[in-house]
Amino acid sequence: MIKEFSGVWPLLLGILLIMLGNGMHFTLIGLRGGIEGFSAAELAFVTSAYFLGFLSGARYTPVMIRRVGHVRVFAALGSFMSAGLIAFPLLAEPWAWTVLRILIGFCMSGIYVSAESWLNNASSNESRGKVLAAYMIAQTLGIIGAQGLLSLGDAATPVLFIIASIMVSISFGPILLSATPVPAAETARAMSLRRLYGEAPLGTVGIFLLGAVYAVLTGMAAVFGSLIGLSAGQVALLVAVLFGGALVLQYPIGWLSDRIDRRKVILAVSVIGAGFCALGAAVTADFQLLLIAAFFVGGVTTPLYALLLAYTNDWLATEDMPAASGGLVFTFGLGAILGPLATGWAMDGIGPVGFWLVVGVTFAAIALFALYRMTQRASTPANETETYVAVLPSTSTVAVEAAANWTTELAEANPQEEGSPGADAA
Repeated sequence: MIKEFSGVWPLLLGILLIMLGNGMHFTLIGLRGGIEGFSAAELAFVTSAYFLGFLSGARYTPVMIRRVGHVRVFAALGSFMSAGLIAFPLLAEPWAWTVLRILIGFCMSGIYVSAESWLNNASSNESRGKVLAAYMIAQTLGIIGAQGLLSLGDAATPVLFIIASIMVSISFGPILLSATPVPAAETARAMSLRRLYGEAPLGTVGIFLLGAVYAVLTGMAAVFGSLIGLSAGQVALLVAVLFGGALVLQYPIGWLSDRIDRRKVILAVSVIGAGFCALGAAVTADFQLLLIAAFFVGGVTTPLYALLLAYTNDWLATEDMPAASGGLVFTFGLGAILGPLATGWAMDGIGPVGFWLVVGVTFAAIALFALYRMTQRASTPANETETYVAVLPSTSTVAVEAAANWTTELAEANPQEEGSPGADAA
């Protein structure tokens, strides 16, 4: 184990620090936006802007890396992101925050592409599954830990934005001082949405809808908390519980998905998500019950992303998986842009409960479409499915492709094994 991580621990440490800064800024947007008097609709545009930038970064970062190399791109994007975080309290206008969020989304996407390329290059076929799992854990722990750092200052002052900027700035030290050069980032051309839908309708539609859910939970949960009168500490705890649920439920959902029809698991976790959204809408005044609802809603969201990726790969030829990964990441990004906009409109129209309404209806739509697809296509035997690998929705195409390639290599190495090890490796 020590040998496997000896070459990648600086990368994992850097990612942890980056996520501390990025996780702080996601919650700060909702807290500071409420203090500045921004409406839910205005903050929804600010939230969507991040994912617009993220989608653009996924497209153009590989081009920049081929021109000037990983190190220069990584350092430049990190500098821009650090500066952008400090600029938020200086430019407290919705239009300015929208521009800054596009910039930060673009930078984070490029940072992910660079870091994941290094990580993928530094791991062997034998260790790649464990390294990917450690990478996802480092990301999640960073986001959860970021909520604790919010207690170090007041959202009404620039202090917390400065701390977030510092976290991002120092994160590049261990990465840039230890990472070895890698070939230019090469990602397969994304599969067209029409072909992707033809190959795996449930995966395509499910990923699109889940993009909306994930963006709403990460970007609008703090807005919801502010609107119902939660303190800054309570808002931070609510966001931390959302991601804590994902960390706890990832393994059991992955384990189950490798042993029964994945559509049944997709259906079940979507119904669970919708059900706990209904609970969240009903218990807004009870903070403890609200945390329970957040735990299970967030807990099924991240595993559902990896589950839909694995299900899509079940129906693809090996050579099509990289292109499909790019198509799915793009589809997820489209949903992530639209989800917060719908939620902002709903929250302005019917109040804070609109947050739970949009997320719950979207979960229900995934469940209904999964139920419909079960009537249209026979299930794949469990021993013929691809291995479930924990992949976070926030990762770039590089990590998604690496996960797909690793599961293929695993299947080729163990062709006679009944059932796959699933989340055991992740």
